[in-house]
Amino acid sequence: MKNQPYRIKDMPDCERPRERLLNHGTEALRNAELIAIILRTGMKGRSAIQIAEDLLVRFPTLDSLARASLNRLVEIKGIGKDKAVALKSAFTLAERMSRELRRESPVLDNPSIIADLLREENRFYEVEHFQLVLLNTRRRLIKVEQVSQGTLDTLLIHPRDVFMAAISAGAAAIVLVHNHPSGDPMPSEADIRVTRDLIRAGKLLKIEILDHIVLGRASTERSQDYASLRELGYFYD
Repeated sequence: MKNQPYRIKDMPDCERPRERLLNHGTEALRNAELIAIILRTGMKGRSAIQIAEDLLVRFPTLDSLARASLNRLVEIKGIGKDKAVALKSAFTLAERMSRELRRESPVLDNPSIIADLLREENRFYEVEHFQLVLLNTRRRLIKVEQVSQGTLDTLLIHPRDVFMAAISAGAAAIVLVHNHPSGDPMPSEADIRVTRDLIRAGKLLKIEILDHIVLGRASTERSQDYASLRELGYFYD
């Protein structure tokens, strides 16, 4: 009994995360309480909630926690290999759920919907990835195509790769998407130059480039975690 973990069930009923979830719903729980449910047990002298709070001190946002490697997670006292695997599994399921939404073939007619579609997948990338959202004539999703990946701040794109993918899929229109691992979604000069080159090539092939979305992360300075080059005025109709 001396080394028995401090378990959630040792807490008063009104403080147990599972009971609070059952009685009040998921929205009533703090992030630390939801994480504690995944962790299940604590350790000697510390509850699962206290360990979850330690996690959120080291990784202050769910985004940073989701991106943390297994090796970094187990550095937290009370997070062994099993708990680290459980956390990574939970975040991976959330990312896969976002992929399933693509199968519903939504109408993708504004930047916020594109950002919603690809946000979870892109938040895990540590280098720049360039993706195509391939659309039919009704602006419904055909598929998302991964075209290339680069370095932390550089991405090389050839128009041939972009339009071969579009022609192969029978796409009538394309939305260009890539991520900025730095978190700042504002386009670079290279992003603007590549976008304009692709717009010109698309006009020759009669495949419309609708937008170029750059995905980053929200911060205290900016509430929006993406930038639309069309909204910023870099597209000419």
